[in-house]
Amino acid sequence: MDKLTAIKVFLTVAETGSFTATADRLEISKPMITRYVALMEEWLNARLLQRTTRKVSLTDAGEQAVVFCQKIANLSEEMVDELSAHQGELRGTIRVACNGSFGSTHLLQAINHFLAQHPNLSIQLQLNDNTIDLVEQRIDLALRFTNHPDPNLVARKLADCHSLLVATPDYLTKYGMPEIPEDLRNHHYLAHANINRKHWYFQQDKQEISLELTSRFTTNDTNTLLNSVLAGNGIAMLPKYLLAEYLATGKLQAVLTDWQLPCFNLYIVYPTRHKLPLSVRRLIDFLVEQFANQDW
Repeated sequence: MDKLTAIKVFLTVAETGSFTATADRLEISKPMITRYVALMEEWLNARLLQRTTRKVSLTDAGEQAVVFCQKIANLSEEMVDELSAHQGELRGTIRVACNGSFGSTHLLQAINHFLAQHPNLSIQLQLNDNTIDLVEQRIDLALRFTNHPDPNLVARKLADCHSLLVATPDYLTKYGMPEIPEDLRNHHYLAHANINRKHWYFQQDKQEISLELTSRFTTNDTNTLLNSVLAGNGIAMLPKYLLAEYLATGKLQAVLTDWQLPCFNLYIVYPTRHKLPLSVRRLIDFLVEQFANQDW
């Protein structure tokens, strides 16, 4: 049996504390997980794991083995990266996270171009409007819209992201066009739970207005918020990168355009610069080139 695979299985079991979770993560049957662990214990002539009906824990020998096995795994990955680089190839799997609306449109287009250039590479894209723990979820990099990136992560700014207030023409015909921000109190307000559930901020020259509004509908998913607006349910603040088609075709209409809404920065974030895999570095550079200085 492959000892490098056995090392990978053992390290994953040590991380998850579960044979079942390891089988699910590595897409290997549970009996094969057991066989690979047995190979490791036979190879090292030591009991590495303490198994009960409820959990799996490391023995003293297992804790020592984790240190050495991690070094072997890192060296193996570096060797593959270096050889692939000389051959002009990228291999392996990159795990990427992003919000649903940007990830399923602009980021997906960029990933498709990147994969076309590197046929031996795989990318797993996780879409979620909620912020996730990159280390816990084993994510290599994420794209996030924020003005305060996590100080525990490496962050590279790509572009500014502006928003617009939008509604359908039918809704505005029925309820009227707001002329000033305070007019929104007489409208149906649709909100994103992570951005403006209660408070809306407006700026015009040096004048700033903060409104506390009660939303008729709230969601943590930007695409769902867009669909609610398209259904004529009210007015919402949505990112410009999502709106071009709907504004051009007249399905949506922007309101209060002489007032500025909060601007968010688009960042690439990742856990560490230390021994960053070549494929991840190349993808980061590619995304910087694709999205830097975009007018959104």
